[in-house]
Amino acid sequence: MTAVYHFVGIKGSGMSALALVLHDKGFTVQGSDYEKYFFTQVALEKAGIKMLPFDKENITSDMIVIQGNAFPDTHEEIQRAKEMGVPVIRYHSFLGDFIQNFTSVAITGAHGKTSTTGLMAHVIKGAKPTSFLIGDGTGKGEKDAEVFVFEACEYRRHFLSYHPDYAIMTNIDFDHPDYFSSLEDVFSAFQEMALQVKKGIIACGDDDQLQKIQAKVPVIFYGFNEENDFQARNIKTSSEGTSFDVYVRNTFFDTFKIPTFGDHSVLNALAVIALCKYENVDVDIVKEQLMSFNGVKRRFSEKVAGSQVLVDDYAHHPTEIKATIDAARKKYPGKKIVAVFQPHTFTRTQKFLNEFAESLNMADKVFLCDIFGSARENQGKLTIDDLLAIVPNGEILNEKDTSPLKSYDDSVILFMGAGDIQKFQYAYEQLAI
Repeated sequence: MTAVYHFVGIKGSGMSALALVLHDKGFTVQGSDYEKYFFTQVALEKAGIKMLPFDKENITSDMIVIQGNAFPDTHEEIQRAKEMGVPVIRYHSFLGDFIQNFTSVAITGAHGKTSTTGLMAHVIKGAKPTSFLIGDGTGKGEKDAEVFVFEACEYRRHFLSYHPDYAIMTNIDFDHPDYFSSLEDVFSAFQEMALQVKKGIIACGDDDQLQKIQAKVPVIFYGFNEENDFQARNIKTSSEGTSFDVYVRNTFFDTFKIPTFGDHSVLNALAVIALCKYENVDVDIVKEQLMSFNGVKRRFSEKVAGSQVLVDDYAHHPTEIKATIDAARKKYPGKKIVAVFQPHTFTRTQKFLNEFAESLNMADKVFLCDIFGSARENQGKLTIDDLLAIVPNGEILNEKDTSPLKSYDDSVILFMGAGDIQKFQYAYEQLAI
C-alpha cells in the first residue's frame, strides 16, 4: 500500500512547495493548517491537494507525516502520529534526503534567496528537466528531473540538513535576531554549510563576509568588483530592463539582458550565469530564459491604478527595503516613491530600528503599519510609534482608512513586509481600482 504524505502546516511557504513537488511526482499528498487564508493555498487548491483544519483525527496509520518547522513536537497531530508509530520527519530533514536523487543546487543567503531560486530554476529548466522548490510557495516536480533547485534557509541553521552539489550564496547579513546572536554567529552557520557542498560554491565576492568562506570545493566569486571571477560591467537601464556585459576573469564573455531593475537583480542574474557556465549550459538558452522570467510571488509584483503603480514586495529587512526603493527609482525615474511598511516581528524591529528609519527615509513619503508580531516572541514596550519618531516624513496608516494614499498622483506605492501587509493593499485597491 502506498503511503500518504501528510503535511502538518501545509500552507507554510516551503511546505506548500514541497507538497506540490511530491504531488507532481505522483505521490498521494494532503495536509492540515490554520483555516486563515494564506497566499500559498491557491496553488495547492489548483493542484487538488486536500487541506484540512488541524485535528488529531487527521492522522491515520498509512501516513508519513512531514512536520513544518513552525510547529512543535507538542502539536496534537504530531503527538497522535508518534502514539500510533507513524513516521514523523521534519521538513528540512526530509528535503535533505530528497535532494540526493538529483544534481542539487541550494540557493542561500540573508537576502535574495527567493528571487535567485526562481530565476535559477527558470533558466536551467530551459536546458535540462528540472524540479524546484521556491520559498514563495512555488514547487514543481518534473517526472524525469535531473536537476533540483531549492531555497535553503539559514534560520535555526536548518540548511545544515542539506549536502547539495552546488550552493549559490548571495550574501551574509545579520537577521533573525530571535535566533542568531551576532553577525559572527550567522557567518559560522554559512561556513558550516559551505563545508557540506560537494561540487562548487558560487558566492557574491562583493560581500565582505563571503570573501572569508572556506570550502573543500572551488569557490567562484561574482559581483561588480574587478577581483571577481564573474564581473558585471557597462550596466545600462531602459524601460525594458537592464543590460550588462559579463567578464570572466577579466575576459569579455557575453552581453546579457534582464527584464528587471536594480543592482540586486544584476547580481542575482550573474550568479545564475556563473553556475550555468560551470554546468556547460548553452549561453543562448541562458540569454533567452533570463529575458522570459516573470519573477516570483511577492517580489516587486506590480498593478496599475490610474497614475499610480502599486507594488507588493516581501522586503522586511533594511537591506531589502533599500534594494526595493532603488529598483523602483531605476524603473520609474519620473515618479514619486511612497513606502507603506509593516515591520515583521518585534525582535527584528527593535534590533534594526535606526537602520529601518535610514532605509525608509530614502522614499519621498512613508506610511507605517502596526508591527506584525510572531507567536514566539515577547512584545515588550516597543510600538510602531518608536519607528515613527525617527521617520520625519512618516505617518501611521490604518487598514480601515487607506484613503491618504489617494493623494499621491504619479507615484509608485511600495507595500512592503513579511506579515499580512497585503490586507492594506487589498483595502486600498477597493478604493483605487
